[in-house]
Amino acid sequence: MSQPLKAKLVGMLEVVYPELDCDFLAEQLLGTMDLAPNREPPPAHQNNWDESDIVLITYADTVQREGEKPLQTLHRFLTDCLAETVSAVHILPFFPYSSDDGFSVMDYLAVNESHGSWGDVEKIAGDFKLMADLVINHMSARSRWFENFRKRVDPGKDYFFEGNPKDDLSAVVRPRTSPLLTPVQTEDGERYVWCTFSEDQVDLNFANPKVLIEFAGIIKQYLEHGVVMFRLDAVAFLWKEPGTPCIHLQQTHELIKILRLLIEHHTPEAVVITETNVPNRENLTYFGNANEAHVIYNFSLPPLLINTLVTGNCRHLKTWLMSMPPAQMGTTYLNFIASHDGIGMRPTDGLLEEDEKQRLINTMESFGGKVSYRRTADGRDQPYEINIALWDALKGTAEGFPALPPVCPAAIGPD
Repeated sequence: MSQPLKAKLVGMLEVVYPELDCDFLAEQLLGTMDLAPNREPPPAHQNNWDESDIVLITYADTVQREGEKPLQTLHRFLTDCLAETVSAVHILPFFPYSSDDGFSVMDYLAVNESHGSWGDVEKIAGDFKLMADLVINHMSARSRWFENFRKRVDPGKDYFFEGNPKDDLSAVVRPRTSPLLTPVQTEDGERYVWCTFSEDQVDLNFANPKVLIEFAGIIKQYLEHGVVMFRLDAVAFLWKEPGTPCIHLQQTHELIKILRLLIEHHTPEAVVITETNVPNRENLTYFGNANEAHVIYNFSLPPLLINTLVTGNCRHLKTWLMSMPPAQMGTTYLNFIASHDGIGMRPTDGLLEEDEKQRLINTMESFGGKVSYRRTADGRDQPYEINIALWDALKGTAEGFPALPPVCPAAIGPD
């Protein structure tokens, strides 16, 4: 017999917040999500997808038409051109933002006016499975919450993670080379906020359960607007403890379980996807015991596939494919060959030799690609992502550009 929802939730919360009244916190979360404590769980190990599902990833304003909001244009493009091809669409952050092409969110509950409205989003969700980003690790330094943090008032006063420059933070795993701590002036003096990605993207403080409750409310509104696939952005960095790597911590995994529990009890057909651009073994942990992510990105596929195509050697790709464990029923891999970020290099750790990585980087740079770096614990800068469009990445080989094929006279017509 399945455990009642509230009891299961309390057990998870006690791992994250052992010193709090987790019975009361569970009631707050259930109330925010409008869930009954004894609500029946969805069927275990159920696939909410099949092999025919294809997901299109796009920005809200990729397709534009004069005099029309981009989300309306996108809807028309999807229904007119792709209705028989794709079953789901992932619209990258369509909220008001201050930087990083949408991933520095200023207001989670509003649609960027230049893109359209929630009504436009709902129309797309009516025809396609809709995936949206839950940008859960950080928020814009220009958001109302962060302005309240500066003013030392709620909501926001304790919503952002603060660090101490005197702490030993050398073990923290970084995806960037920018400073981890950013000083900010507040109404009660200077404070240092934790910024995993940039000084405009301030990390949220999930040690404060109010932040978790806020996100429960955000999730509920997304569900009500038709979102059924949740991409948890940069979720591996969610929980911080100075003196640790601050990535993949137990509390992070438990918070993902909590979010999935709430989401799937509200909408049984909903799907949770974790975005963890990390080495393969670390990425696999986000399945949990089929109780964390329904879906994880196959992050090693893009760099290995491109490496195969530009070198003509499929050895590493084949070895990796044969070593991947089969996903349990109710979980699956999301295969993709490129993303808005480009080509991740961390997922090649343990799969490509260092000289092979460098050869791939050199080839992509010769095709116009750029490389973003991360800083390691010993102070070295290591390649993190190759920022290049797939079209450019495949314009040649590791030996250089191929000769252009001769033009067929029939293709250009008679003289």
